[in-house]
Amino acid sequence: MSEKMSMTSKIMIWMVAGLMVGTLINNFAADNAWVQTYLVMGLFHVVGAIFISLLKMLVVPLVTFSLICGVCGIGDISKLGRVGGKAFALFMLTTALAISLAITIASLFAPGEGFELAAASTGTFSAPVAPPLSQVFIDLVPSNPVAAYADGNMLQIIFFTILFAICILMIGEKGQPIIDLSERLNMVMMEVVNVVMHVAPIGVFALMAKTFSLQGMSMIVPMLGYFAVLVSVLILHATGTLMILLKLFARVSPIQFLRKMRTAQIFAFSTSSSNATIPVTLQCVEKRIGVDNSTASFVVPFGATINMDGTAIMQGVATVFIANVYGIDLGLSGYLTVVAMSVLASIGTAGVPGVGLIMLAMVFNQVGLPVEGIALIIGVDRLLDMVRTAVNITGDAAITTIVARSENSIDMDTFNDPDAGHAKDVKLPMHS
Repeated sequence: MSEKMSMTSKIMIWMVAGLMVGTLINNFAADNAWVQTYLVMGLFHVVGAIFISLLKMLVVPLVTFSLICGVCGIGDISKLGRVGGKAFALFMLTTALAISLAITIASLFAPGEGFELAAASTGTFSAPVAPPLSQVFIDLVPSNPVAAYADGNMLQIIFFTILFAICILMIGEKGQPIIDLSERLNMVMMEVVNVVMHVAPIGVFALMAKTFSLQGMSMIVPMLGYFAVLVSVLILHATGTLMILLKLFARVSPIQFLRKMRTAQIFAFSTSSSNATIPVTLQCVEKRIGVDNSTASFVVPFGATINMDGTAIMQGVATVFIANVYGIDLGLSGYLTVVAMSVLASIGTAGVPGVGLIMLAMVFNQVGLPVEGIALIIGVDRLLDMVRTAVNITGDAAITTIVARSENSIDMDTFNDPDAGHAKDVKLPMHS
């Protein structure tokens, strides 16, 4: 039986197990020093941290080689500009739609009205200073590519790698050995992804168990209104807005798409990092959905860096929530500022856990909301971050599919075959 079980099912089972173990520890062993020291902050913390490090270890080499293959695979510099332009425009569009939806629904349900501030405002939050927009554009270009690689600065790595790959194309025949080498290295990295995926269920279990041991379910209760509205908008955007765009522009079945993206979504949910999920997203988009490697390896890392639909939704709902809690009326101009700020901020922040709070502080400063308000939502943010990341990578994959369809670089037979891309997961033939 276990031989036939897909990776998605394994991860799902271990994730639920982690959630249950964590919740039990939180309820019954929160004060047990041995459990907290050796199990929660010992075993779970170590295994979870190693697993996240394994995933992050893959990101930079995988993005580098797959981008070189992607750019050289597209082959034509004008086509490259076209693909990049389409992807960028669509990412900005979905971010704007996401935050507009969030503000509209949050305004209708008004979470935070009549909130007892005295009970809730015990926490403090010191906002990290967000860089000005001009600095964001300056920081796109690495002054030292080696430092960019060492720090894992994704925007700078993407900029340098695309420029490097374009120049490989420009030198023509002499660049072919570099392209061949990159393709081989890319294949090696994909194999490393497969190896890491075998330990994924255990890593996911440890991450979930630690999160719920420390946070528990009880902290959600006072914030239920905010939590419910935010999760509803996130689900609505992933299964509504994005799927309508997919149906309109790519003319493919949204249900089939969602079914094929399940592994990546569960992964994103458990790791809370768009960047850490890149290897799995790439695998799903290429092997399961059938997008050509040249398009997928260009658009997916690009999306993981600048496409923050989930984070934009959180900002929209959080802004309405905090405005209601403090009794501040932002008015239409305030909300339009939030939309504009979120779309711009999504370009300048990298896909790492907790980046949403930095962006939120930036937005609050802009519209004159008290930044201390973030302390109210920081408790439930870790759980919401998981849902947000799953929405982010769904957006990345949907846009990649739309761009691939418009460029005619998607294999529709693969897309329509429900079992395509399961070869790595399934050891035995499915039909006996």
